[in-house]
Amino acid sequence: MASRARVRAPELIGKGGWLNTGNKDLTLSDLRGRIVVLDFWTFCCVNCLHVLDELRELEERHRDTVVIIGVHSPKFVHEAEHQAVVDAVERYGVEHPVLDDPELGTWKQYAVRAWPTLVVIDPEGYVVAQHAGEGHAHAIEKLVEELEAEHAAKGTLRRGDGPYVPPEPVATDLRFPGKALRLPGGTFLVSDTTRHQLVELAADGEQVLRRIGSGERGLTPDSFNEPQGLALLPGGKVAVADTVNHAIRVFDPETGALETVAGTGKQWWQGSPTSGPAREVDLSSPWDIAWWRDQLWIAMAGVHQLWTYDPATGTVGVAAGTTNEGLVDGPAAEAWFAQPSGLAAAGDRLWVADSETSAVRWVEPDEGGDGYAVRTAVGTGLFDFGHRDGAASQALLQHPLGVTALPDGSVAISDTYNHALRRFDPANGEVTTLATDLREPSAAVLVDDDIVVVESARHRLTRLRLPEEAVRVESVAHRTQRAATEVGPGTLRLDVVFQAPAGQKLDTRYGPSTRLLVSATPPELLADGAGAGSDLARDLVLADGVTEGVLHVSAMAASCDDAGPDSGSAAGGIEYYPACHVHQQDWGVPVQIVDGGVARLGLVLAGLDAG
Repeated sequence: MASRARVRAPELIGKGGWLNTGNKDLTLSDLRGRIVVLDFWTFCCVNCLHVLDELRELEERHRDTVVIIGVHSPKFVHEAEHQAVVDAVERYGVEHPVLDDPELGTWKQYAVRAWPTLVVIDPEGYVVAQHAGEGHAHAIEKLVEELEAEHAAKGTLRRGDGPYVPPEPVATDLRFPGKALRLPGGTFLVSDTTRHQLVELAADGEQVLRRIGSGERGLTPDSFNEPQGLALLPGGKVAVADTVNHAIRVFDPETGALETVAGTGKQWWQGSPTSGPAREVDLSSPWDIAWWRDQLWIAMAGVHQLWTYDPATGTVGVAAGTTNEGLVDGPAAEAWFAQPSGLAAAGDRLWVADSETSAVRWVEPDEGGDGYAVRTAVGTGLFDFGHRDGAASQALLQHPLGVTALPDGSVAISDTYNHALRRFDPANGEVTTLATDLREPSAAVLVDDDIVVVESARHRLTRLRLPEEAVRVESVAHRTQRAATEVGPGTLRLDVVFQAPAGQKLDTRYGPSTRLLVSATPPELLADGAGAGSDLARDLVLADGVTEGVLHVSAMAASCDDAGPDSGSAAGGIEYYPACHVHQQDWGVPVQIVDGGVARLGLVLAGLDAG
């Protein structure tokens, strides 16, 4: 086996303490003899949620040798609240120990730059690999198998039960519900996300009438996997965004039948088809859906896009967004979104809760009528958030997950991490607060003069009278707090480190196997070097006169098992093709330009940075 760099793993520290350990604090010495995988995550991040799902099989297959430790490292202020982390661990079915690190202490010790990041520590306590982004589970499993063999031979591998202790279950009718709609008969249908079911409630929003789904994760005629969005279709059936199944389902309230109409059950990756027969095209974490202009619109949170499903033709396709994460308006094909998670149709507008930019946006037919345009009502970008009312140009939200069209043309906003219901009025361009003291509201349904709010973290629906006057709140503004990298003026060498996993090589059968996209906020930060290319190394020229900003770097690499000829190998007349894997990650790196700053910026996609 090839020799590896040996870097001693720093200790695990976090002011919030430990979860899922039976109240025991863990240290690296407690884990000596086990292979440890640190998962740096934050619960707002859909890519982090994808990695949680990627790790489940690894966790199960190597339960006696591998200990996964979630290191919760918050982006938003709300995510630094301990109870919010406790809720998230249950909400997303995290079945391993989690360190609550609200001050990013362990994040800094391990020089992490992006969510999600995985770090592998060997049984002797040395860091042996780091991976940023999604798609690394197969590479980590290969490394785990090598480490198992190496340390079993050395006598340094310790097998046995891990330190995970499940929390006590709590009995409630709903558990972290996601979205809701009102059925024609006056009852409510709710996506009971953590229990993998739909629940029909009586008109009072409390009495359970029936449950739909077995409650077990799956893509069968009797199962869901963390369902979210719901939309009433013409004819009375209900479309369901079956988020972790990466599928759109249709439920018939009359017969109880459930069918899959879009998605394959697999997650979409770069290079996969973006249109075609709906049951043959992969989707990625559809979070909400809405019927608008004779199609079902899909908030495809996992790839920062909006897609559509046309039941008349049985096809899906991209409607808006480029897969780049950010806030860019304009023609739909050029717009950038950041984890769109809520939709509401209202006449010629489709309202969008764009959660990671803490924004409310809308889609409308463009002036020519041949396509669509994207506009922003509230929000400025990935790093600014808070609770501020007033003119929309300076108002602030914090990770909203839902929007609800109101009869007067305004829109109610489920301002999730502010625990508030907000309102944007296009008539005067003002943002106001309608209600506070909600707990992670994720959606709302209009019922006559009332609004019924899904209080996700209180596990209930809450009925409110729509107020005539706004609630006064103290304004607060925040910016994502991550230490800026001090870089020198002039040319900055950007190196994205990618080392193909053992037994694999870069997939060059159809051209370049890597992609690098670079941009900046403000755009004036870069005099040269922005744009797309296939080389993972690039010289960036920093403009004179700009002293700080954020570099946005998106990298992708495709590797395949090294199984002989590129075109596949034949045995017994059967063609065998190597298994291929996509690794991808987006970074937002705050930088300050100072004399004496570094001249090289190394970002690890997979491997270890020796630069």
